[in-house]
Amino acid sequence: MKVMMILPELVEGGVERHVLDLSNHLCTMGHRVWVVSAGGSLEDRLSPDVEVLHLPVHLKNPATALYSAVRIARIASNNRLDVIHTHSRVPNWIGWWASRMSRVPLVITAHSCYRRNVALLPINRADGVICVSESVREHLGELLPVRSAVIFNGMEEPSVTWVGDPGGIPSFLFVGRITQSKGLGVLLEALGGVDGDWRLDVVGDGPQRHQMEALSCRLGLSNRVTFHGFRDDVVHWMSRCSCFVFPSLEEGMGRTLMRAVQIGTPVMASNLPAVRELALDPSELVPAGDPWAWSFALAGFLRGERPSARFDPGRIPSVQTMALRVLDVYRGVLA
Repeated sequence: MKVMMILPELVEGGVERHVLDLSNHLCTMGHRVWVVSAGGSLEDRLSPDVEVLHLPVHLKNPATALYSAVRIARIASNNRLDVIHTHSRVPNWIGWWASRMSRVPLVITAHSCYRRNVALLPINRADGVICVSESVREHLGELLPVRSAVIFNGMEEPSVTWVGDPGGIPSFLFVGRITQSKGLGVLLEALGGVDGDWRLDVVGDGPQRHQMEALSCRLGLSNRVTFHGFRDDVVHWMSRCSCFVFPSLEEGMGRTLMRAVQIGTPVMASNLPAVRELALDPSELVPAGDPWAWSFALAGFLRGERPSARFDPGRIPSVQTMALRVLDVYRGVLA
């Protein structure tokens, strides 16, 4: 099968990791894959068998979007592609236009509970839609086409297991892109009210990093909170912390949460629909966006009065299982 993936950029993030894993695995199964993006640091992780194309598919600009769609449609027609598969809202529009020009079916993966407005029109017009969780499918509701499926993000087996923090001082760990939706600001405000010995390691980067560093200073937490930037050894950090914190305000299905669950790391997470799909007892989750509730929960964890939330790692599919289910969607569309 010949498949083209389109995403904004190949920088660090959940969508990017998803496309990276799916593309590489499809290649190992003997399929041909094109990946179209504006480039990025993860590009060198793609299999040498993946054909890479750089286009300005990350820009919210009608002119560049139309230019990209025409280029993609030409490539799709000349190579007789079977499916155009898009990830994120701007690529969805580009893929929809290219699909109509080339008559190649369009599949869209909805990675988040996007705001319901006219920007979601391509989702309704796609030949098939994959939602990364039941909560995303329920959120999109009647906007979905007839052919839709829920496929959790697939994860490779981790190379480590949780051993805990050998340093003595309890350590919390945040991993993710530093944006408003990830809730790091809520976490910092909550920790401002937590006494005792503790530290927070922030692994990741993003547009709000400087803002969060400034907030940490204003709250008097600079000597307890360390911003490490992007790191490629996230599983090591997860295996060596006291507790992984997942304070997101919204999520389609968090890959970092899935990885922590696989490793066996104690987790404190926001009470969001997608998170509840993995949790064994949703009452153990923390109200999203509530600094007081997070402060109370974190302090209770440090005192040993509140256990970490329990999750079911068996609900997390392998990359191979995910790829096989995606192929089933492709075949259904082509049929």
